[in-house]
Formats: sequence, C-alpha cells, structure tokens
Amino acid sequence: MIQAVNSNGRGRQGPPDLTELFNRLGGGGGGPSGKGIIGIAILVLLIWGAFSAFYTVQPEERAVVKRFGAVIGITDPGLHFKIPFGIDQVQFVATERVLKQEFGFRTERTSPGGRTTYSAQQFEDESLMLTGDLNMIDVEWVVQYRIDDPIKFLYEMREPTRTLRDISESVMRRIVGNMLGSEVLTVGRVEIQQRAREEIQLAMDAYNAGIRINTVEMQDVVPPPAVQPAFNEVNEARQERERMINEAQKRVNQEIPNAEGAALRTVAEAEGYATERVNRAYGESVRFSAVLSEYLQAPEVTRSRLYLETLNQVLPNIGQVLVVQDGQISPLPLLDVNRDRPRNTNSGGEQ
Repeated sequence: MIQAVNSNGRGRQGPPDLTELFNRLGGGGGGPSGKGIIGIAILVLLIWGAFSAFYTVQPEERAVVKRFGAVIGITDPGLHFKIPFGIDQVQFVATERVLKQEFGFRTERTSPGGRTTYSAQQFEDESLMLTGDLNMIDVEWVVQYRIDDPIKFLYEMREPTRTLRDISESVMRRIVGNMLGSEVLTVGRVEIQQRAREEIQLAMDAYNAGIRINTVEMQDVVPPPAVQPAFNEVNEARQERERMINEAQKRVNQEIPNAEGAALRTVAEAEGYATERVNRAYGESVRFSAVLSEYLQAPEVTRSRLYLETLNQVLPNIGQVLVVQDGQISPLPLLDVNRDRPRNTNSGGEQ
C-alpha cells in the first residue's frame, strides 16, 4: 500500500496498487492467480448478462427479435427479456410513426409553434417534369408512409426507403407525362395524387417491402420561372372564362324555370277557359232543350213568358220609356220630351 503524508503529518491513503489487488484476489502470490482471473471474468460476464437480458420497446415501435440470426418473433411496446450474451438480438422499427419523403424541396426545421422552414436549395433534378403537351412544369410533392410489416421492411429488401423514393419519382413522372400541362396546373391535382398513391402501393406490395402508403400530397405545381408571367396571364384568362360560364349558367338556371312556369300558367289558363266555355255551352244547350220542350207543350204561354223575361232584363237598362199607340206622336204636342236627346234604338217596344 502506498502512503502519502499531508500538511498535518498524518498519513493519506493513495490509490490501491494493482499488483496488491491481484494478490488479494489470487491468494497473496506475486501476481494474479488463475482463480482471480476467473473470478473477474465471471463478474464481468454477470454484469454484462444482467444489462443485456432485458430491453424496452417504445409505444411507437415494434421490436424484431432474432436468435442466432433467425427471426423468432415481434414484441409489442413495454419491457421484455431476452437471452443475453448476444444470443438474442433486437432491432427496433417505428411502425406507428408516419414517415415522409420530400421531392423537390427539403424541410430544415419545424418550430414549436408549427411554423416550418424550408431549405433555399433547389432540387430541379427531382421536380422538373415534361408533360404530355411538351411543357415543363415544376412539381413538388410529399409521400407519407408507414412501416406495416417490420420483418418484410428489414429483410425482404436491401434498401426499402431508397426503393420507395425511386418508385415514387418514376410513377409521378409517368403520370404527369401522360397529362396536359393545363390539367396538371389546375384541375388534375386530385386525380394525380390518387393515382400516384395507388400505383406506388401496388409496386411496394409487389416487392413485399412492408410499407403502407398513407397519402401522396402535391405541394407546389408551378411552371418554370422563365414562363411564370405568361402562365399567370393564361391562368387569369382561364379564370375569367370560368366566371363568365358560371354567370351564364346562373342566368340559364333563372330564366328557364321562369319561362317554364309562365308556359305552364298559360296552358292552365287556356285549359280552364276551354272547360268553362264547354260547360257553359253544354248548359245553354240543356236550357234551350228544356225551353223547347215547354214551348212544344204550351206555345202561347211559353212565348209570353219569354217576352216578359226579356223585357224584365232589357227595360232596367233603357231609362225613360213612353208607350203610345200607332200614329200618335206625343201626348203633348207643344212639349216634345225627346227633342233634345238622341233617339234610343235599343227600345224593345214602340216609342
């Protein structure tokens, strides 16, 4: 043992001598004995085994357990035990996390407030595409996916994420290349996203990659900067055309129902008038037949009744009526009451 002396003159014990430590473990000999080395080895093995006999799987992960290189199972989140000393090996796969691959741009960071900062670097080799009408378009999109089968993801392919990236770019270029540039820039985005997701999923299933595609979202779809002003003018003209078409359709939707309603009202009025005239004519004919029947039974009485009824209808509308005999001019020759008034021709009798 090495002794040191401090300022008080008292002895201070220094670090132990390795030779003495080995002597103690080995029984006091001049060097470490075989039993001491075995004891140290056993102690190290016990510590190693204690720390390698368990593992923890996070909630968003699944663990693939291998024994001597062969997969024996998949464990769920929580604390698990395994055979130590490297016999059982564990690989963690984030199966519950939604992963993404970006094309044409890169995200640098996302602030806690949700604000995303994108890289200023251009990735034109990924985003520039040729459409079916030989126009260049700058397309940026994101593929969101999830690891569906950890075993297939780890062992069916060498680089599944790289394969997914290559397939995504190939599918997107083929779909855009089969469409017109105006469709890609305006109304074709939803169709492109749907078709791309389906075709990428079919390709990954064919490779047994264990990847499930969630969505394919197109971010920015714009023409190259050199033709951006011309594209803006074309887009404004197209929007103006759509606006005029919508206004014309609105006018059509207003005028046609009004015209149809007016036509139906006119037809209904005409049908009502026709029914009224028919019913009135039928009533008149029935009344005439009844009068004729009465006339045939009593001609004089019926003729007098008709004459009186006619006078009863006409006389209230005539005004002044004078009844005279034939050849009589006026009851008072010096006072002609009809001199200053026009002669009434609607009288039913003699005046």
